Amino acid sequence: MASISRKLAEFVCGLNFNDLPPKVVDKAKALTLHSLADGLVGYAIPETQHAIRLIKAEEGVRRGGSTIIVDGSKVTKAGAAYATHELVHSSGQEDTYRMYTHPGTTIFPGALAVVEESGASGKEFITAVVAAYEVQERLTGDFVPSVVARGFHSGPLFGIFGAAVAAGKLLGLDEDQMNSAIGLCVGMAAGNLQGSRSGGRIIREAGSARSAILAVLLARDGIKGGETTLEGDAGFYHSFVGNNKGKLSYVFRGRKTTNLDNITAELGTRWEIMDTFHKIYSTGGYNVPHVDLAAKLCADNNIRPRDVERVDLVVNWLETNIAPAFPPVGESGPRVGSTHYFSAYGIVKRGYPVVGRRIERAGGPGDPPEVLALMKKVTITPSKTQTLFGPTITIHTKNGKSYTIKSTGREFMWDLKEETRRIRELVPGMPIPASQFEEIITAVTGLDKLNRAARLIQLTLKK
Repeated sequence: MASISRKLAEFVCGLNFNDLPPKVVDKAKALTLHSLADGLVGYAIPETQHAIRLIKAEEGVRRGGSTIIVDGSKVTKAGAAYATHELVHSSGQEDTYRMYTHPGTTIFPGALAVVEESGASGKEFITAVVAAYEVQERLTGDFVPSVVARGFHSGPLFGIFGAAVAAGKLLGLDEDQMNSAIGLCVGMAAGNLQGSRSGGRIIREAGSARSAILAVLLARDGIKGGETTLEGDAGFYHSFVGNNKGKLSYVFRGRKTTNLDNITAELGTRWEIMDTFHKIYSTGGYNVPHVDLAAKLCADNNIRPRDVERVDLVVNWLETNIAPAFPPVGESGPRVGSTHYFSAYGIVKRGYPVVGRRIERAGGPGDPPEVLALMKKVTITPSKTQTLFGPTITIHTKNGKSYTIKSTGREFMWDLKEETRRIRELVPGMPIPASQFEEIITAVTGLDKLNRAARLIQLTLKK
């Protein structure tokens, strides 16, 4: 029986643009636009500038190489992937899947690092992006809580596969080479939680994007990666989940078991990319729906902040602590940046700023006093049946009435139309004029018509 990596490699190498349903093409465009916008907003952030300076100093090239988006400097492929991740990730508004992974922060750095050399068309770019999302998200599946329970950060751990598939597909790896690239990624996969818990800054998906490029180049040169690196007795799942039998220590909801066969089931007919969540606010994805849902509930029922007696939230239990094996370090409960805070912000302001409010710097003198007061009236009930990203919000008013809104969990799994409508809100935080961003929107909308997908990089550059 073919291994998991072999089945995935066969799918990736055999996938053509014409195999993609229109809704999948549309979703790939939406995610492309989202990541490019994130890269533009992230450009001015100090950590991003530090990464760009470092890569330019250590890995700048005079000929060839890859272009760092927005900045325009030429560096090594691996260096470009690293820097582009920092651009896309640093504002905290990237995409997310299963709450604790962020596929676009490695998939697009991997793709953009090689798209110039490959000469790929827009259709080829879309196809590579879809293949990458499918592989990364299928490998991620139900494993996130169990991986995190062992101290690993699931974002970079699974992110390496998305970057490698995107880059490998664009560079034309054959099935054996793609299989090897996936196997080599297993040996380079990493990600740990303790750094951020002890005052440090963890190297998240940036390191994974960088390593993925090395894995692809090694595989292209004939280096073998192994055949059962994922499901083998000493393979990826044994190492990072604790077993290769599908036994889970924690789950978002449902049974604590899964089947590794699910990873490759219905390839090409069930599209996991459609379940990718778009973050518009700089916070954890699980907080994002609270802003808009609370705002809508208040608008629909004319609820004013001074009318609110208390607020009850029912959320998926792991949204209250993604790592139950490692209790949060420091203050918990209502605080700036908590779910209580974002729900209160939605009630008071009927929204939340999309620029200038990075997650780790949220709060401070600019916070409305009404938000800081109201968040103390918010109570959260964790539930093992509530869907991920799908809170139930009930506002009790002082006149004795109550109002409830329930989320489906899919409100932020946008198509291109909704992505385009919402993403323009980020323009004030970009280093390019609005007219240039409109050119990017036009290019992404017609991406399947572009002869060279590398045009996307040029459109991001500061003039």
